[in-house]
Amino acid sequence: MTPIERFENYRQQIQANNPSLNAFLEMRLDAARAEAEDSRQRLENDETLSAIDGLCVGVKANTAVAGLPCHGGIDAYRDNISERDAVVIQRLKAAGAVILGNLNMHEGALGATTDNQAFGRCRNPHRSDFTPGGSSGGSGAAIAARLCDMAIGTDTMGSIRIPAAYCGVQGHKPSTGFVPTEGVMPLSTTLDHIGPLCATVDELASMLAVMSAQSTNGILEARNISEMKIGVWTGEGTIYVEASVATGFEDAVKALQQSGAKLTPIAPPIYETSRSRRAGLIVSEVEGHKFHHSKLIENPSGFSDEFRSLLEWGASRADEKLQPAYDHISDIQSAAVQLWNEVDLVLAPVAPQQAFAFDDPVPANQADFTAWADFARLPATAIFTGMAGNGLPLSFQVIGPEGADFAVLAAAKAFEQVFGAPLSAPDFS
Repeated sequence: MTPIERFENYRQQIQANNPSLNAFLEMRLDAARAEAEDSRQRLENDETLSAIDGLCVGVKANTAVAGLPCHGGIDAYRDNISERDAVVIQRLKAAGAVILGNLNMHEGALGATTDNQAFGRCRNPHRSDFTPGGSSGGSGAAIAARLCDMAIGTDTMGSIRIPAAYCGVQGHKPSTGFVPTEGVMPLSTTLDHIGPLCATVDELASMLAVMSAQSTNGILEARNISEMKIGVWTGEGTIYVEASVATGFEDAVKALQQSGAKLTPIAPPIYETSRSRRAGLIVSEVEGHKFHHSKLIENPSGFSDEFRSLLEWGASRADEKLQPAYDHISDIQSAAVQLWNEVDLVLAPVAPQQAFAFDDPVPANQADFTAWADFARLPATAIFTGMAGNGLPLSFQVIGPEGADFAVLAAAKAFEQVFGAPLSAPDFS
């Protein structure tokens, strides 16, 4: 299959299925076709640029792609056309990736349903009346629906891993600073990360290598499960976990134990779900308000009432709450270092619940398992572990020491071999 054939098949899939999913928002199909043609010529001349040359990428709408709007899911920025690419887009294009267009997201990246007032609801491919998660909901939905090979997401307190889990795909939140965020509309300059969502761990690694300008020597070797010392964080006593997630996580842990993994129960030191959640939210709200301040004055109706009130609430309490929040997050980061004297990796659920109906109340604790890695600057990969009896995906996350992104992915690849990849490669023959 040539890159042009690959592009054409994704274009047809998007044309057929995106109207009901609303994952892609703005497209650049003529430019993408030209990129695919360039890739085809390189392939014929044996001049392929990278492992992702010719693969098709969707981009979360808060990441600048020259010629497309970079609006972050916010109506006030609907006509904010990017003049240049974000650094990660520059790197992806230089590696031969084909950039298809922008993906739907939760407004301003502050939320985890992608029920977007201005740009429409993005639906979960497994159940159309359910959320795909967020804030990178369009990214998770696009991969699960096979609308592209790879997708870019951002993660402040869990926004790559939650949609990966809800949609049943693989997603990686890098170590803080591992991938540059220049050209990404910020929510929190302190906590924001940018990373990949894909169908397989190998694709995550290939995409991350390009996004981070790191070399993986081309092949990601799976780690030996029997040589891993793994901490298991269940959240027992501190996080309410719905029964399907608890059972699915328990079964997944048992499967790894049968594969020889050495397991020990742990809990992240210093991390307290309610207090830590509030700290992350106040930092996000205050820093988000700082970025959007002038636009809030200029065009207040361009923000939903909910998003605007969150930003303004945080800003109004910054004097009393912000520094304690920064201090708490710093303490979490410092304390996390001691864990790696005890274990090599930590396993935990991604979210305490599976995907839920848009009409259901939004759980306050969606990010209680994911936010720790953002606060502690740690790499974390969401891994599909199977389908529950209710027809929705199950997932867990593997978390490792700061900077050990490819070691975490190598462990994730070993786990993927136990549970299977969520999607086989698209058959476009």
